[in-house]
Amino acid sequence: MKPYLFKSLLFICILFGGTVMVSAQTEKVTTTIGPAWANNSVNTVVFRKNSLVSFKGEQYAAYYNNDQVLVLAKRKTGSANWQTVTTQYKADAADAHKDISIMVDGAGYLHVAWGHHNQALNYAKSIKPGSLILSAKQNMTGIAENKVSYPEFYRLPGGDLLFVYRDGGSGNGNLVMNRYSVASKKWVNIQQNLIDGEGKRNAYWQMCIDKKGTIHISWVWRETPDVASNHDMCYARSNDGGLTWEKSTGEKYTLPINAANAEYACRIPQHSELINQTSMFADDQGNPFIATYWRDSSTTIPQYHMVYKIGDSWKSASLGFRKTAFSLGGTGTKRIPISRPQIIAWNKGGRQLAAIIFRDTERGDNVSVAVNNDLQSGNWQISDLSSESVGEWEPTYDTELWKDKKVLSLFVQKVTQVDGEGKASIQPTNVQVLEWKP
Repeated sequence: MKPYLFKSLLFICILFGGTVMVSAQTEKVTTTIGPAWANNSVNTVVFRKNSLVSFKGEQYAAYYNNDQVLVLAKRKTGSANWQTVTTQYKADAADAHKDISIMVDGAGYLHVAWGHHNQALNYAKSIKPGSLILSAKQNMTGIAENKVSYPEFYRLPGGDLLFVYRDGGSGNGNLVMNRYSVASKKWVNIQQNLIDGEGKRNAYWQMCIDKKGTIHISWVWRETPDVASNHDMCYARSNDGGLTWEKSTGEKYTLPINAANAEYACRIPQHSELINQTSMFADDQGNPFIATYWRDSSTTIPQYHMVYKIGDSWKSASLGFRKTAFSLGGTGTKRIPISRPQIIAWNKGGRQLAAIIFRDTERGDNVSVAVNNDLQSGNWQISDLSSESVGEWEPTYDTELWKDKKVLSLFVQKVTQVDGEGKASIQPTNVQVLEWKP
């Protein structure tokens, strides 16, 4: 029985010893894993790839507990009963950059990276397929592994993995890409400097892999550690597992990609309240969709935007529903009245649909979703998926479950973020998984 398929009156039921809450007239269900560190947003930052991941009927999760120790969890898909293991690894969770990323390879091994903000690589994998017990820490390739930030895993259709991260600092860093072979159980470096900051800037990227295996990456440039220096939105894709790259037109890139030869999907000036590291998605046809926010020059109010390409040209759509101004500047993890968004898109009856998942103080800091049932119309319908504040939460979801089942499985935890990398002093809050089927 799969709880997210229920569609009836509000009720609470007990499945396998856990509590499942199902909402009225929606295909939505919430389960609880356990208490976790909530003194900043490290468990819920938008660039976690992934916080949740499914493989062959099991779903995995990861988070820091209140002692800043890495916890792993898993369940049978659709069950409310989560098995948890407290690992041997502790990190400085007080730095919200030092998130945990997980992925399962095609042989069933869980891969985990944690605790990075210009630190040496922290990486381990499970001792056997399906296990939550981790090995000793390992190197991957030994190349550019001393100043790691923003580690992200992705699974290719054949079961191999990609691992991408920034080598270097904010305003001066390069994008590194490694590939893991399920057959050899070894990592190789395939890009040591895919996007080159040329010592002057760095790329803050978001990436996805579509069902055909094409890798899509988009990014903003940042000129200095000050977030206000973010500008522009660029794009590249690879059809051969990351070895060669091209523009959306099919024109081949000469690597590394830099500010001069990049494809610009949307021109956005500095000091536009443009946020970095948001999200992107590519539908089953390989069309790229990017979600972010910035402020147009004619207003003081930042709005969520979708940048996308269907056909021959890039388009930019402002959702336009926000009413509150704010300014984005400074360094460190900021306390911002809205979250960075996630985006998903799908096709139904010849119509292109999209959904942007976000959190906004204007809506009580709930888990909210804006759905467009036909991108030709520009009509976005906004609703809340939660009824209580989630603090400074940002959305992350199970990318593999969405690809396979078109079920959105969100990692949800109420957290506090003090501006400028501060740390609060509050009790732990529960990690929950909210599943919604549009």
